[in-house]
Amino acid sequence: MHTVLAWLQKHLVWSIPGAMLLGLLGGSVVDAGALRWAILPLTFLMVYPMMVSLNLRALAAPGGARLQGVALAINFVLMPLLGWAAGLLFFADQPALRLALLLTALLPTSGMTISWTGFAKGNVPAAVKMTVLGLLAGSLLAPLYLKALLGTVVEIPMLQVALQIALIVFLPMALGQLTQKWLVSRGGRERFDSHHKLRFPPWSTLGVLGIVAVSMALKAHDILRAPQALGALLLPLLAIYALNFVLSSVIGRALFARGDAIALVYGTVMRNLSIALAIAIGAFREQGAEAALLIALAYVVQVQAAAWYVRFTDRIFGPPAAPAARAA
Repeated sequence: MHTVLAWLQKHLVWSIPGAMLLGLLGGSVVDAGALRWAILPLTFLMVYPMMVSLNLRALAAPGGARLQGVALAINFVLMPLLGWAAGLLFFADQPALRLALLLTALLPTSGMTISWTGFAKGNVPAAVKMTVLGLLAGSLLAPLYLKALLGTVVEIPMLQVALQIALIVFLPMALGQLTQKWLVSRGGRERFDSHHKLRFPPWSTLGVLGIVAVSMALKAHDILRAPQALGALLLPLLAIYALNFVLSSVIGRALFARGDAIALVYGTVMRNLSIALAIAIGAFREQGAEAALLIALAYVVQVQAAAWYVRFTDRIFGPPAAPAARAA
């Protein structure tokens, strides 16, 4: 089972579209309304494994304050404004889709931030710290930003959003850290880092694929009635990700060395779409189901864009420094 899950995680570029197609087919032949009950357990399955491997100690690591400060400014000043403006431009009369764009903009970083930074030979420790800070800050600020930027066009159930975040972020985080502590006490930190830490994340992928499939199933009939609507949803996503990559790359090149610049790009472009999906469906009901479709499509754009960006990293930031030769 672990081998299958690891393959699905490694090939998200195929497994996510596959889950979307499966959900679309399933929702077209059966009533998908009953699948709503699966959202909460799938969300827990998605978030808890990530929290077991989350390194909260990274927050105490010295140095990198300037890099982290720039990342926070992009993630919580530029990106919320970009998500809000894109929603107003593309979906002025569709509040659910404006909600979807804003949710993705408000929740930065994911486990893939660290993975893609490693693939591009960037500063992985900085990416780890960025991921933890982004998760905590995004979870705390999201209800406030939603109310301030969208409260006039969408009813924002502040208490419901806060409870949803507590349920899908902070409870799994507490349980995950307790699990990590227990495993370390049994086998030691080295055993945890080399074995247990690698076994949990693939299970998170199963939760992601499940939620994506459910999201598509809930909107299957609407999609099949007007398949051209998917193109209208993809356009703003492509525009936002393209602009985000350009802005982060320009800022990274101007202010930081290669490794830090790469961490900045992946720490500000990769969004926590899993949590955005869970909040949309869990807190916003019918509007959330419509918002979830756009967020599910964002997975496809995000994974493809991140993979292509790795190929151009050396052209943008130059090749990584060669290791120093050993003295004879």
